[in-house]
Amino acid sequence: IEFHILSISTNETGRHLLFIGVLLMYLLTVNGNILITCLICVEPRLHTPMYFFLGNLSMADVIYVSTTLPKLLFITATNDNRIRFSACITQLYFYMFSAVCDIFILTFMSYDRYVAICLSLQYHLIMNRQVYIKMAIASWFIAALNSLIYAILTSMLTFCFTNNIDHLYCDLKTLYSITSSDITSREIFMLFGNIIFTFLPLTLIVISYVYVISTILKIQTSKGRLKAFSSCASHLTTVLLFYGPIIFLYGDPGSGHSKDQNKLLSFIYMAVVPMLNPVVYTLRNKEVLGAIQKVTKDIKNSFLMY
Repeated sequence: IEFHILSISTNETGRHLLFIGVLLMYLLTVNGNILITCLICVEPRLHTPMYFFLGNLSMADVIYVSTTLPKLLFITATNDNRIRFSACITQLYFYMFSAVCDIFILTFMSYDRYVAICLSLQYHLIMNRQVYIKMAIASWFIAALNSLIYAILTSMLTFCFTNNIDHLYCDLKTLYSITSSDITSREIFMLFGNIIFTFLPLTLIVISYVYVISTILKIQTSKGRLKAFSSCASHLTTVLLFYGPIIFLYGDPGSGHSKDQNKLLSFIYMAVVPMLNPVVYTLRNKEVLGAIQKVTKDIKNSFLMY
């Protein structure tokens, strides 16, 4: 009927500090990503494939943190760590849905940077409106279908030995570790899923940037090289932030990570990284900064008129 999410063991003071920290991260993440999405919608200069993908990434990140952090806040504030079985499966679905959507959008963004740098003369022909809208739709649809399959397969498991989830949320690997059902076929399916939805996109991103960097190095002027690199620096930073915790968590299955280390890495992955994405695209991107200044100026002028 229900699980118990063990979360992080700490004293009363630690719980209060954890609650304040998680709440601030959640508010910053949601407000920052919604701000970027609204900015992309209202500013014509940002109506390009790259910023269209960024808007989709921001909305996926909002779903991502809203799936896990509110429940973590509730557990930290009330010390009530119960979660119903149906709610756990729902959390698992939306967590995997937003994570896989993030992966596909980041991959398509790397392809966009490849076309912009390596095939610049054909950019508007290749990355036309129909193409990048179809890419975004494919990201959301595939992520939804993949997560639905995992949610259905997990909902069919039985948990007779324990209902304690020693994690921050309803993590798939943790659920597999406490089930009393035979999960051999599900583990094989998860292995193929990790290859298709994690390592294959990462390989495509790496290949894209190999071509991008080699093209940038061929540019004769240092100013031209700097301009070309700055156009993809924000995306590259986001990719490193996103895949860093994943590599540490899943890169070496035989590693001796303790449960506390896994919780810390998962916390960085589900709370810190989505919070940093708006900061990266704001501080490192002149076009976004210019758009913020323009919108702020327009709002200020509107108030002065009244």
